[in-house]
Amino acid sequence: MYLPKQFHNTDPAIAQRLMREHALASIVSVGADGFPVLSHIPMHWQADSLWSDGAEHAYGVLLGHCARSNPHAQLLASQADALVSFMGPQAYMSPGVYADKQRVPTWSYLAVQAKVQTRIIDPHEDRDRLLKCLIADHEPSYAQQWRELPANYTGTMLSGIVAFEMHITELQCAVKLNQHRPEAHAAMHAAYAAGPSNAQALARWMEDLGLVP
Repeated sequence: MYLPKQFHNTDPAIAQRLMREHALASIVSVGADGFPVLSHIPMHWQADSLWSDGAEHAYGVLLGHCARSNPHAQLLASQADALVSFMGPQAYMSPGVYADKQRVPTWSYLAVQAKVQTRIIDPHEDRDRLLKCLIADHEPSYAQQWRELPANYTGTMLSGIVAFEMHITELQCAVKLNQHRPEAHAAMHAAYAAGPSNAQALARWMEDLGLVP
């Protein structure tokens, strides 16, 4: 992605937080016709492979699944390389945050882009392990209900998905919060803190990153 140096964040903890807090990712592969194929899929990030493959994973791995009827599933099975994008909080930024009136509007955002190698997970029990990681992220209490469902029902549900583990080979993290214009940080933070939920999230990130007291 386009990543000016002032917005390039190299702290892996920031990228990991974004991938965890904004789990709905855009997965992009290249179709047979050369045109991009995109699916929106919730992902689970973790440091190591779920299957102890012995490989080193400097950037971690992503776990996810999609419907077996989704053509993207077959594409991931035949073409391991993919691009996964996570969009964090984002909002408009008014030029009114500057004392200097010769300014223009822009947009603030945090985002992560990962190049991955995909591994399809086949056995039912392994798909079940993968699902439990996603359940733990979003509704841990549901795990008990899942375990109590009839085996014929859970078996049918597991047969209807294609599960995968994606090994992250390259990672980029964009933090575009006007870091290079510290004179505007106080006004920018005040505007975001008084705005809707997406803007308030940016105000909290400004605090967490030390851009404002």
